[in-house]
Formats: sequence, C-alpha cells, structure tokens
Amino acid sequence: MKTKVLMVCLGNICRSPLAEGILRSKVDSDKVLVDSAGTAGYHIGNPPDKRSIAVAQKYGLDISHQRCRKFSRLDFLEFDLIYVMDRSNFSDVAQLASNAQEAQKVKLLLSEVDLDLQEVPDPYYGSDDGFENVYQMVDQACEAIAKKLN
Repeated sequence: MKTKVLMVCLGNICRSPLAEGILRSKVDSDKVLVDSAGTAGYHIGNPPDKRSIAVAQKYGLDISHQRCRKFSRLDFLEFDLIYVMDRSNFSDVAQLASNAQEAQKVKLLLSEVDLDLQEVPDPYYGSDDGFENVYQMVDQACEAIAKKLN
C-alpha cells in the first residue's frame, strides 16, 4: 500500500506545489503518492504561480500541470502525512482534525531538517529570490522525507 503525503500552504500556488513536485521527484511513485492543497480557496483550479513554475523548471521539474485545490477534512482520511509550510497553516489544518490520530498526521515541513527557520516563508508578495530561497528550503526537507519513505 502506498504512503500518501499531502503538502499544504495558504493558497496552493507557491510553496505546496513546489513541495509536491520536489518530493514526487525524490520518491518511488510505486510506494509514495504526493499531492498538495491550500488552506484557503483563493485559487481553486488555477495552475501554480508562474514564479514557482519557473524555479521548478530551473531544476528540471515540471509543476505546470498541477491545479490548486482547497484542503478538506476528508484529506485526513486520504493522507498518511500532512506537511504544512508555516504555523498558520498548521493551526488551520489541525483545527479541522476530528481526533488526536488525525492531528498527529500534521507536521511542519521544516521540522524534518535542522535549519534556523521553522517556517517556509510565503514568497507570493516578494521577489523572484524568495522563490529560489523557498525552493532550497523545501528541497532539503523533501530530501529528508524521501530518505524515510523510500
């Protein structure tokens, strides 16, 4: 049976699509399913931000086919691990858990690596450099996650 991993950020257009694409590239697709979602429904059905698509392409990943969706309580039933990008996402997702078992599935993505930061900053309102920085942070975390899952 596949391990199912969900990456979650606010809008599902910047950070979580990158995390989905990066982790997917590092795991055995026969063993691990990766998806992403947002805590807000601002961009449902839209592709990721063009800057996320561009930074992913720089590293050989195509995330342009992904489409934004909103996190749902049903995701607790579908996914084994739910990685969130920041504390606000953590709070938004964890409060939807109906029991302790579901709540334990929710983790901060950067808790998987030893970085000074605990949260992946939202690059949406910043420059292209912010997307590069996010890519590097997320890549490190996904490398650690992939080692556990593969």
